[in-house]
Amino acid sequence: MSNFTSGSTFLLLQFSDVRELQFLQFFVFLAMYLMAVTGNLLIIIAVALDHRLHTPMYFFLFNLAMIDLGIISVIVPKSMAMSLTNDISISYSGCVAQVFFYLLFASLDLVVLTIMAHDRYVAICNPLQYERIMHKGACLQMVAIGCMASLLYATIHTSGTFAITFCSNIVNQFFCDLSQLIKLSCSHINLVEVGLLVTGFGIAVGCFIFITVTYGHIFTTVLRIPSVHGQKKAFSTCLPHLTVVSLLIFSSLFAYAKTPTGSSSTLDVAFAVVYSIIPPMLNPFIYSMRNKEIKSALWKLLDFTIISKRIF
Repeated sequence: MSNFTSGSTFLLLQFSDVRELQFLQFFVFLAMYLMAVTGNLLIIIAVALDHRLHTPMYFFLFNLAMIDLGIISVIVPKSMAMSLTNDISISYSGCVAQVFFYLLFASLDLVVLTIMAHDRYVAICNPLQYERIMHKGACLQMVAIGCMASLLYATIHTSGTFAITFCSNIVNQFFCDLSQLIKLSCSHINLVEVGLLVTGFGIAVGCFIFITVTYGHIFTTVLRIPSVHGQKKAFSTCLPHLTVVSLLIFSSLFAYAKTPTGSSSTLDVAFAVVYSIIPPMLNPFIYSMRNKEIKSALWKLLDFTIISKRIF
């Protein structure tokens, strides 16, 4: 397909040609999607309604939950529709939109996770200066700069990707995955795209190094706390964040850094599910399992809902 134009369509990967298995995949993805949407909406509502959670840490968690909703909504509904209708096609503009919004939300996700690491560092290593450093204006400014940078990056990277001439319209992934689209190029990747890939990879690695070094300082400080209760409280706010970051970055780096092949393997699909679907689904549970404030806010919300139903 040497003359691939914007009026054409891409063909995405099906999990199976067996109709029964397609329905099974639909219900599995539906369950994961509903879990992710429900969990993240509960976090958003709890933080918005409970004044005790109007702090920088929960403000960033609120933003992370909204971003996770965006990430999973870009990918999963289309894949579910494919399984239900047995139609694996996606329009050129639909593929462009999917790549753009995924890059936007994924880069913003990394930005917010990095800001959250900085927030925990200031809170634990420099608590006396916390209110001065992490005030409302500073928090809003950091998120706003992250949004603008992510928007710029997503726009440039999407434009660079679809400036490539594609020789095929068969994408070996269940969504318009950037690494799979690049493999469809008729010629060698241009310098702009190489630069964007290197920049994206470098930013991801840089954020991970920053987070790792930050948590090195945090753990050193926490271990000096004489109170066991104080140590547990500090670890309870740090370990969930570190778990989420590790899962996201290691799976993404493996998927994009491994040697490219012409076809998709089961491992490619599995890692795509891990870095695109699992984190948005698990994040609400990871952050709420060991967090008493979130648990208390959710129970309060549940009690209010039950009382409202009884009254009306």
